[in-house]
Amino acid sequence: MADHHASAASHAVGLSPELGTAMSREAIRPFLITKDEDGNFRLTVRETRYNSQGYPLVTSHMQEETFKTATAVRNFARDVFKAEPGQYATK
Repeated sequence: MADHHASAASHAVGLSPELGTAMSREAIRPFLITKDEDGNFRLTVRETRYNSQGYPLVTSHMQEETFKTATAVRNFARDVFKAEPGQYATK
């Protein structure tokens, strides 16, 4: 019965029962573009590392700058962080 609870706990933190592999197969895009409550666009830079069991550890840093358009955010990310097409996520 204890094994069943351990397996359920693994699912709760996003791990599959097979030795802690990440359940999500989609890589996290390193640049997140969001719109704040004032209508400004913001850039969050995300870094993904993996622990010894292969579980992704994501560190996020929202940039201080605000932008009027998503295109301006992409240009900033390209110029400052060498971002490339396909590395952006929006939510």
